Amino acid sequence: KVTDSPADVAERADRIITMLPSSPNAKEVYTGVNGILKKVKKGSLLIDSSTIDPAVSKELAKAVEKMGAVFMDAPVSGGVGAARAGNLTFMVGGVEQEFDAAKELLTCMGSNVVYCGGVGTGQAAKICNNMLLAISMIGTAEAMNLGIRLGLDPKLLAKILNMSSGRCWSSDTYNPVPGVMEGVPSANNYQGGFGTTLMAKDLGLAQISATNTKTPVPLGSQAHQIYRMMCAKGYALKDFSAVFQFLREEETL
Repeated sequence: KVTDSPADVAERADRIITMLPSSPNAKEVYTGVNGILKKVKKGSLLIDSSTIDPAVSKELAKAVEKMGAVFMDAPVSGGVGAARAGNLTFMVGGVEQEFDAAKELLTCMGSNVVYCGGVGTGQAAKICNNMLLAISMIGTAEAMNLGIRLGLDPKLLAKILNMSSGRCWSSDTYNPVPGVMEGVPSANNYQGGFGTTLMAKDLGLAQISATNTKTPVPLGSQAHQIYRMMCAKGYALKDFSAVFQFLREEETL
């Protein structure tokens, strides 16, 4: 059923899953004027599958706990293909005793539901994963572009990479070069998939976490700048694998 507000959902359901683009969106849905916490029932299980700042997840968990309900962060990975197939991976943070209840719900959408620790650890795992994903996608795009300029056929190069030590998800499952694979955004003018804006946002979260923990992430920082530039140059709504197209256009400047 369609309802008028998150509060109406909380009034009707005691198990709720949210998935939102950013930390401000999550705060509004949970603690806003018509947010979930306005009418949440005691004992309700609230699972947030957004990718947001771990500190915000902890803040929401405290607010939910005051209302007598349970909050767990459970960001998701796997992409559109895994979502359609029900093979997503959920990284779950929260009270361990509540994990089985959360897993029962999440296995309807995912084949891997992993308990990471307390509230915020699911977000931590997702942020680390997406930082690595961005770095590997840029590396794949650079390697493919270099190989093409050196005269290699892109399909042949991808085949070689995928049977060699350079193989990664970005090369063998989500190749960024048009014509190399079917059923991926690069085969559809980079439409669909995981947007460049969202990748830039997640890399920003990684930068905040790195600063807070005094962790050096030079490649993560560079990846963040590249995706921010892409957003500024018209790639915001394209899939993040469009970094290949971005690099091809940059080389002509």
